[in-house]
Amino acid sequence: MGVDLVLVVEDTDEDIEAIGRAIGRSHPDTRLEFLRSGPQVLPRLRRRPLPQVVLLDLNMPGEGGLDVIKQVRAVPGLAGVRLVVFTSSESQAEAEACYAAGADSYVYKPINFALFRSVLSRTLDYWENVTQTVVPPPGDSVAQA
Repeated sequence: MGVDLVLVVEDTDEDIEAIGRAIGRSHPDTRLEFLRSGPQVLPRLRRRPLPQVVLLDLNMPGEGGLDVIKQVRAVPGLAGVRLVVFTSSESQAEAEACYAAGADSYVYKPINFALFRSVLSRTLDYWENVTQTVVPPPGDSVAQA
């Protein structure tokens, strides 16, 4: 099946170009859409098709990645959208805040392009092989009986 569409939210020209090159090499059939700021994300996600993965920069001017995660997770119809924070921040506190807000992954953005490309490739490979897990609401599980 593969990841057909990735939405990249990134404000830096160099990173936009590097992400485009890296994914273009490892996943040439994946379509990329780029947004340059957080406030553009929700309006885009309200249109179809929905991306299978959103690569989200954490530190952007104004509305950053953490704000975007909270906003997206507040919309029930967007629960299946995979939010992958792709950032140069190695802060454990920021990673924990992103996971607490509903991020699916927190991936460090390497400086070396070969490693950068490998990390992106493995990230997309991972998400194309993960199936949506449906957790029954409390009381509907046979295990609780």
